[in-house]
Amino acid sequence: MLSEKFYDVLKHEGVVSIVSWGTDEPHIVNTWNSFIVVTDDERLLIPAAGMRKTEKNINENSKVKLALGTKEVLGYKDYQGTGFVIDGTAKYLESGSDFDMMKEKFPFLSRVLEITVSSAVQKI
Repeated sequence: MLSEKFYDVLKHEGVVSIVSWGTDEPHIVNTWNSFIVVTDDERLLIPAAGMRKTEKNINENSKVKLALGTKEVLGYKDYQGTGFVIDGTAKYLESGSDFDMMKEKFPFLSRVLEITVSSAVQKI
């Protein structure tokens, strides 16, 4: 499901916005492209140190949206930069092999945000 262009974007730094919503208004938290690890089955793993409001929202509604991109990868019609919108469902990991692998890469994390992608659309 994830395109070669998506993987190219992750090779370059850029901001990632994660949108969650529970019973209140939407909430946005940010991270970096370089913090995203894609598993063999194309789940996205993101280290979480804070993200407490995001966690609260996900406990009420597991749906999330992500927007990410970089100006370093050409987009449609050779535009400078490209970006993606990801839809998926999320949960937090506090143990297990994925958690252990992420903890080794990112010692600061307290949990891992795991996103199962349902769609990944290039927007630019």
